[in-house]
Amino acid sequence: MSIYVSGSIAYDRIMNFPGKFADHILPEKIHILNVCFLIDRLEEKRGGTAGNIAYSLALMGETPHILCCVGKDFDRYAEELDRLGLPQDGIRRLDDQFTAGAYITTDQSDNQITGFNPAAMRFPCEYPFPALDAKADIAIVSPGNVDDMVGLPRMFRERGVRYIFDPGQQIPALSGDQLYEAICGAHMLVTNDYELEMIMKATGRTKAELLEHTGWIITTMSEHGSRIDNGSPVLVPAVKADRVLDPTGAGDAYRAGLIKGLVDGKDVTEAARMGATCASFCVEHYGTQEHAFTPEQFAARHNAAFGG
Repeated sequence: MSIYVSGSIAYDRIMNFPGKFADHILPEKIHILNVCFLIDRLEEKRGGTAGNIAYSLALMGETPHILCCVGKDFDRYAEELDRLGLPQDGIRRLDDQFTAGAYITTDQSDNQITGFNPAAMRFPCEYPFPALDAKADIAIVSPGNVDDMVGLPRMFRERGVRYIFDPGQQIPALSGDQLYEAICGAHMLVTNDYELEMIMKATGRTKAELLEHTGWIITTMSEHGSRIDNGSPVLVPAVKADRVLDPTGAGDAYRAGLIKGLVDGKDVTEAARMGATCASFCVEHYGTQEHAFTPEQFAARHNAAFGG
C-alpha cells in the first residue's frame, strides 16, 4: 500500500528582532510605513505541510509519496528526504522558481511579521499516479497548491481511494463550493476548531450537514486535545510533553500519527491517540522537523498516556 501526502514544501526563515516593533512603528504614520528591523539571528528550517507530515511518518517507519512543486533551491531539503529514505517521485522540480518560503520576524514581545512567497507552490504537482491501489492506499490533501486541493480530492473520489481533506491555511483561497466538493466523499475532514468554523461559514452548512457527506470530522483543539465526530462525539486528550517550546507543526505531526494508525488498521479513536502522541514530541522543539523518537520511546509515551 502507498501513502500520498499532498501539500507544501517550504523553507522557514526565522529571524529575531532584539526590540519591539511598537517602538519603531508610528501609528499616525501607518499610511506611509517604511521601517527596517536589524535582526540578530537567522535560522532556516525545513517546513511545509507535506514535508512536515512526511517527516513524522518517516519517524514511524513509513515512506509516503510527497506530492508538491519545489524550486531550484531544493537540493538541501532533498538531502534530508534522502536521509529519511523518502521517495521523491511525486515532487515536481521547477528550475526557474524558488521553493516556497516563509520569512518570519519575531520581536521581544513575541509579535510576528511574516511574509510568505508561494513561488513553486503556485504550480500543481501533476503526479500521474502510476500504481494507485484503491483498496489499500490512503491520501491526505493538506494546504498547498489550490489546483491540487481542488483536483486531487475529485480524482481520489472517482478512483475509490480514501483520503483525508485538511484545507487549513488555504481555506480563504477556496470557494465554499470548492470546499464542499472536496469534503463530499472524503474519508475524513481534519481541521482545528477555528478552521471548522470558517468552513461552515464558507459552505453555509452545519457540522451535522457536513457529516452527511464525509465519514468523520476530527477537530484539533491545541492543549485541549481533539474531538472525533461520527455519531456520539469522542474526546481524545492531548499527550503531555516533557516541555513545550514551540507549538508550530504540532497539527502536522498529529495528522502523521493519525495516518499511521489508520495504516496499521487501528480504529479512528486509537489512530487519533497516536496523532496526539506524535504531536507531543513535535512541540518539544523549535521548528517543525526537529523532533525525533524511537519506536520504543513512542510506545512508552503512548502507553503512559492511554494504557498499553
